[in-house]
Amino acid sequence: SFPRGPLRSGMTRLLLLLVLAVSCRCCPDKCLCSLETVKCQNQDLVEMPPSLPANTKSLFVTGNKIAQISDSSFPTRLENLSEMYLSGNEMEYVHAGAFKNLPNLVRLDLSNNSFQNFSESAFPNDSKLQFLNLSRSVNNYTTLHFFVHANLSNLTTLDLSNNDLLLLPDGMFNGLPGLATLNLRNSSLIKFQSVDKNGALPALSDLDLRDNNLTDLPNATMAGFDLRLDLRVQLAGNPWHCNCYISDLLAWLKDSTQVVDKIELTCADPEAVRHRPLLQVQQSQLTCTGDMQRVLKTSYVFLGLVLALIGVMFLLVLFLNRKGIKRWMYNIRDACRDHMEGYHYRYEINSDPRLANLSINSDV
Repeated sequence: SFPRGPLRSGMTRLLLLLVLAVSCRCCPDKCLCSLETVKCQNQDLVEMPPSLPANTKSLFVTGNKIAQISDSSFPTRLENLSEMYLSGNEMEYVHAGAFKNLPNLVRLDLSNNSFQNFSESAFPNDSKLQFLNLSRSVNNYTTLHFFVHANLSNLTTLDLSNNDLLLLPDGMFNGLPGLATLNLRNSSLIKFQSVDKNGALPALSDLDLRDNNLTDLPNATMAGFDLRLDLRVQLAGNPWHCNCYISDLLAWLKDSTQVVDKIELTCADPEAVRHRPLLQVQQSQLTCTGDMQRVLKTSYVFLGLVLALIGVMFLLVLFLNRKGIKRWMYNIRDACRDHMEGYHYRYEINSDPRLANLSINSDV
């Protein structure tokens, strides 16, 4: 029989401590555990490790084949987990509640994936996330719509570099008041107007827009930059169109101290100033004489499209009335045949004297 009293109580506590110790030190299969770090790298895993030590602080699950993360990926609450690296997993979906059991997650690396959908409810309402890396993971800007409603007020660093974005969703940064560093380098952006004088990104201090497809900056964006005196902007590697529409940008660049690489900005066209440093271009050289050619080219394209549309409609009308057209053609054919037979009959009569005499006698 078990001893009673203080001895039994002490043994019970000891057993509980042993159970907790075992649960804390249990390392998942195909993973390496060291102190508070768990590494499950390049193991062809198709889902997150089912059980993680309760004291895990840093988790590396990289180079696997985990297509999605759901609310069951982390079934137990991991209070100590603050850093998680999930890059290179061919990941496509992040479902609602995916990180709900990671209340103290501060750093999250989701780079080198292929996200198709990212739930706006993936993070808890009181998320403490400060660093988020989505580099080389987004092929369509619509995937970033989750930022519009996601509660990430503590986020300070966001890496969206090397993606195929083209544009950014409207209101994407409204819920990121603490964002200080934004990396959009080489993301195929054709327009950037997320920073304006209306108060978006009030804490922004470092903005990287290098190597995109920007040809100009809206005046509202430049005005927004001016309101952030400590802002550091990088704009090199964009194909700036040095025509009359860029005169405001040129004037702003010459007075601004925020664009740290402005001496590296060069013109992409027109040909007269191609590859010339933007700051060396004079206002008198910013002409729009080539615009008429572009307008004419656009007009020709539009005319071609209209003619093609008319042709398609004509063919459609013919197709819908094919039976009537066929009957009409048969009628014309029969009429022509009757007419030609009459001519043929008269020709035979005129060419044969006997038939000609017969025809004359019959007339008499």
